[in-house]
Amino acid sequence: MHGAGNDYVYVNCFQETLPLPAPQLAIRISDRRFGVGGDGLILIEPSSLADARMRMFNADGSEAEMCGNGIRCVAKYVYEHGICDQENLTIETGNGVLQLQLQIEQGKVAWVTVDMGEPRLFPDEIPTTLSSERRPIINFKTQFDGRELSVNTVSMGNPHCVIFVPTASDDLVLGLGPKIENDPRFPKRTNVEFIEVISPVELRQRTWERGSGETWACGTGASAVCVAGVLSGHSQREVLIHLLGGDLKLRWDEASNHVFMTGGATEVFHGVYGVY
Repeated sequence: MHGAGNDYVYVNCFQETLPLPAPQLAIRISDRRFGVGGDGLILIEPSSLADARMRMFNADGSEAEMCGNGIRCVAKYVYEHGICDQENLTIETGNGVLQLQLQIEQGKVAWVTVDMGEPRLFPDEIPTTLSSERRPIINFKTQFDGRELSVNTVSMGNPHCVIFVPTASDDLVLGLGPKIENDPRFPKRTNVEFIEVISPVELRQRTWERGSGETWACGTGASAVCVAGVLSGHSQREVLIHLLGGDLKLRWDEASNHVFMTGGATEVFHGVYGVY
């Protein structure tokens, strides 16, 4: 399945048992030449707290706290495959239990709005040691690989470093992205978003994703970009974000302080995977 081109292999753990430990399986099954191919592995499991539980593993086998595009696909799967036929779902994640609202068209999930929760902005919440002061890191000038950049850090349950640039070039995304991801000032590594401002209500995003490299979309990243755009003065609270694989609508609600993300989800194919 994919959300805006951010593709994962999904396993229905209500019915299936994994043939290998999840990190090992994620590495093998995500390989685009010798496996199924994807940005990672997502497990759909029973939950005592919600309608289902999502566990997400990157292509390198590392487990992530949350995946915004992935959770929309989980919601679509849960509804369309009869695990729970409610249009308002709860999904347990590494970032707590999230609320999702489904838009149904002709019995299928067309759109999903996810309450992504409140952004976390203090350095210890990201986590990052870019600054020792307990205040948000916004328009913070620092150097990576000898280049001075103005960065913004936001956690949406996982860490993000958001950088507004005139052009989100390959040189930045593919060249500098992995260096920022693994910079020691991000002790748990970080996702990196390079953002072009089209207008205060329209942005273009490219993401270097922690543990997976460049992905065609990142929902938690888009949520972080929405917050960083407001705080840095680049955009308004409601924005349309163009990603390589499609568009996402984001809204940072002033009253609740929650970020809401709306986007689609697509089931591409299903099959049987064997470990030999």
